[in-house]
Amino acid sequence: MSDVLVRLYPAAYRAAYGQEIIDVHREMTADMPGPARLRAGADLAAHALRVRLGLDSASPAGRFFALAAPFALAAGAVVGGLHLTRWYAGLVLSPAPIGVQLSATDGAWSLYMLCSLLVCVGAVTALTGRWGPGVGVAVCGLLGTAVQGAAGAHMYDGATVPVVALLTVAVVLACPPDRRGDRRLSAAAGAMAAAGWFPVVVVNTGAYTGAFGVTTDYGAWPMLVLAFTGAVLALRARSSGLREMGAMAVASPPLVAYSYAIVWGDLRPVLGALLLLSVVAALTAFFQAVRRRS
Repeated sequence: MSDVLVRLYPAAYRAAYGQEIIDVHREMTADMPGPARLRAGADLAAHALRVRLGLDSASPAGRFFALAAPFALAAGAVVGGLHLTRWYAGLVLSPAPIGVQLSATDGAWSLYMLCSLLVCVGAVTALTGRWGPGVGVAVCGLLGTAVQGAAGAHMYDGATVPVVALLTVAVVLACPPDRRGDRRLSAAAGAMAAAGWFPVVVVNTGAYTGAFGVTTDYGAWPMLVLAFTGAVLALRARSSGLREMGAMAVASPPLVAYSYAIVWGDLRPVLGALLLLSVVAALTAFFQAVRRRS
């Protein structure tokens, strides 16, 4: 079995480490029961595919997606949280009894809210220390959302739902196993999600109730928080900021799709997000250059 799985590795890697991998795998699985042996084989196959795709923890791509994955989860949680709180605000502010509103809710809409809740709960669980179970719950919510979107169900984000959900799943799962759950990055991503979601909810709820005369429901604030977070990470790492801003760009599709579908309906939020990230990256690189000279 291990001989066959080792063939999944690239030829050069297999020539250098193939026999060692076979020996270690055989020794490790010798006394394992059948299910555990299958699981070990699946882990070996997954590692081989990661090495072939350049997504192992030693590769630049693997390190890049390890940086992007927590923020992709956080961005998905921000959008899911905005959907849930917007729905809840409408439910509370409506003059109709809540029971009547819930009984009249479309089944597809209820499922969409459930998927949004799964994404939020999964992201919070993953970013607070239980990466594996949290990612599993969040991915279930994202895949459910993608299936609904592909089936043509009417949802907030329209036709962009399947693509954005699958992109987010791909970014999260591309994170190498031994780089998952980094506490520093998880804390930064959690703070970014809270700062991107809470002010929008407060101001928009005030606008709905008449307490405020303005709304922030244009998709700009969460993107600003994401870009600012990338700049802070770059400044702390004393890097040029290109890698951090690239990771934020890869994590940003849920936020861009939200502002595209909810408010603008055209390419302005896409172009604005690219411009914002580019400007922040340029400012970060300039600041780093000045700091090195001084």
